[in-house]
Amino acid sequence: MARILGIDYGRKRTGIAVTDPLQIVANGLTTVPTHTLLDFIKKYIEQEQVEAIVIGKPTQLNGEPSESMRYIDPFIKRLQNELPQMPVILFDERFTSTLAHQAMIDGGMKKKDRQDKARVDAIAASIILNDYLQSKSQR
Repeated sequence: MARILGIDYGRKRTGIAVTDPLQIVANGLTTVPTHTLLDFIKKYIEQEQVEAIVIGKPTQLNGEPSESMRYIDPFIKRLQNELPQMPVILFDERFTSTLAHQAMIDGGMKKKDRQDKARVDAIAASIILNDYLQSKSQR
């Protein structure tokens, strides 16, 4: 099996998570400036086998796409143009930043470390990807 990449897309920086090769669990990988995201993904795919890319879909409480989709859609189009064989999956990301903060608190992380937005983004990406894995296993 190959890995799955998870992305918590942001206008300035993007959190990235990855599964283990057996796709059992996802862990935060890194955070990159968003303008370098496509290059990072292409380089990562050269080094590791990747089966799919899961991108967090920002959704409002009523289920409608949030305003942030206007930034994500053009990125997805570029990604699909650059990597046409790579499946790109949008997956609901509601509350992932809140869950990431709570996970940091529950893990005993100091307040100063919890204020590191890059760390929050990588944890949010891992939550998106773990939620995707869980939904996939329930099908």
